[in-house]
Amino acid sequence: MRHGETDSNRQGLALGRADVSLNETGRRQAELLAVALSSQPMVAVYASPLSRTVDTARPIASATSLTVEIDSRLIEMDVGELDGLAFNEVRERYPGLLETWVSEGGPAHAMPGGERLIDVQARVTDAVRSLAELHSEQAICAVTHNFVILSLLADILGIDLAGFRRLRHAVAGVTTIEVKNDRRRILRFNDTCHVAPEG
Repeated sequence: MRHGETDSNRQGLALGRADVSLNETGRRQAELLAVALSSQPMVAVYASPLSRTVDTARPIASATSLTVEIDSRLIEMDVGELDGLAFNEVRERYPGLLETWVSEGGPAHAMPGGERLIDVQARVTDAVRSLAELHSEQAICAVTHNFVILSLLADILGIDLAGFRRLRHAVAGVTTIEVKNDRRRILRFNDTCHVAPEG
C-alpha cells in the first residue's frame, strides 16, 4: 500500500527521499487502514525507511499484533534535486526534463542528482520476489511509495515502463498481489474505500 497523505502530496510537490511526515489527514488514513486490515491474517508488516511509511505501517502492525520491519528496497525513487519542487519550478530550473521523463526512454534517464526509474523497478521486483519466498503462502503488508508501486505494477501488467503514468495509485490506497511460484496476479488495485468520506 501507499503511505498516507503528507503536505507535499497535498501541495502537488515532487517527493522522493525527503523524510516528510504524514499530515493530519495521513495520520487519520493510517488509523483507518489499520481498522480495515485488522482482521487480515498477516504474518509481517514491512515499510520503507522513511517516516511517512513507518508511521502508516505502525497502526497496522499494532492492530495485527506485529512490529514494523524496515526494508530499504521499498524506499521511494531518489528524485535528487527535484525533491520539494512544484512542477512549474521543475520546468523553470530543468527545461525539457519533464518531456524527457514522459518519453519512451524516460525511465532510463536519471533525475538530476537522483536515480533512474528502471533501477526502482529492478529493486522492487527483487524485493517482492524475496519477500514472497520468505513468506510463501502467507499474507504480508508492505507500505511503500508511488513510484515503487507504479513501477512494480507496470512489470506485473506487462506494460512498458515508459507507460507507467497511465496508472494511478492514491495515498493510502491498497493493492493486493498474489505471488505463486513465478506467477503474479493483481487481486485488488488502488482500493481506497476504507478512507472514502462517509455519506
